[in-house]
Amino acid sequence: MATIVALDELPRTANTYRFEGCKHGDAPASVLVDTQAPGSGPRLHRHPYAEVFVIQEGRATFTVGGEQLEVIGAHIVVAPPNTPHRFVNSGNGPLRLVAIHLSAQISTEWLED
Repeated sequence: MATIVALDELPRTANTYRFEGCKHGDAPASVLVDTQAPGSGPRLHRHPYAEVFVIQEGRATFTVGGEQLEVIGAHIVVAPPNTPHRFVNSGNGPLRLVAIHLSAQISTEWLED
């Protein structure tokens, strides 16, 4: 049986919708649908699983481990398990992306205050 969830039914912060698979039909993945203003993004963190970012629109600077990557819309970035990572909207307009967590529950260790 399929599960359908509208974005506006999900928990949300000012800029991020949060879908955790364990709360919706025991799906084996979780998803964040994120919009960041220029100059903003999450601080350095890591997960015990890989995170896949699908950049839909805008420009971002990702730090993944020791690498710094400039990425624009229509690209995908993969942060391996246990690898510190962060991104910032380095463009002039909105950054829209989907972050896929390869876990039914999101588990984040924040490495910066």
